[in-house]
Amino acid sequence: MAEELSRRHPLQRLQSPSRGISAVLHAVGLVSYASSFKYLVDHPNIINDSYGWHMQYLTIIGLSLATATFASGLLADLILSPRLFTLKNNFAVTAAPLEVLVSTLYWGLRIIDPALVMPTWAAPLETSADLGFHFVPALLLTLDLLLLSPPWPTTTVASVRTLVISTAFAFAYWFWVELCYAHNGFYPYPIFEALSTPWRVVLFAFSGCLMTASAFGLRAAYGWVNGVEMGKVKGL
Repeated sequence: MAEELSRRHPLQRLQSPSRGISAVLHAVGLVSYASSFKYLVDHPNIINDSYGWHMQYLTIIGLSLATATFASGLLADLILSPRLFTLKNNFAVTAAPLEVLVSTLYWGLRIIDPALVMPTWAAPLETSADLGFHFVPALLLTLDLLLLSPPWPTTTVASVRTLVISTAFAFAYWFWVELCYAHNGFYPYPIFEALSTPWRVVLFAFSGCLMTASAFGLRAAYGWVNGVEMGKVKGL
């Protein structure tokens, strides 16, 4: 086990899985994510009793993936499991770009008009909760990638796979939102109400492209911070 753990990728900056910094970061993340879920229960609104619960929100879907990522990461740290470490990295390939997408869309739309993302019937989020939902997950997942993970694949096949997964995820979310609308009679985000169906298609397609760009940006940031594998430069 010790020999296998010592074979960390040469570009990985810090030891992970480990019971040191890696475990601390994953534990802090899980505490933050749990606090965000608790906020949903402590501050109920009509979403709590509607079809799809808060999972109608891309924010909460992303938070759930972030929780799965850090839960597998912390368990890997505690029992020093390479398999769980690999599972954590597999989750992160989707969770990290998704959380960057959530942060980018949310704060970008908030700057344009807060009413696009916050319905009039919803009480304003406390600042700590707002950051917990829309900033902290992206920050922690980015730190996990840059400091505690091997580099993501940089081949052409991997890049195409990233584009396909991101686009499929965006349109799967659109299907889910429309299903919830059919049951509830309202959309979770006011911007969906403001757009016609063709413009919603454009929005979800744009979101898929932005998620892909987030993945490429994270991969480029990893190379800038940790370096690039020899022979892989052309694949970036």
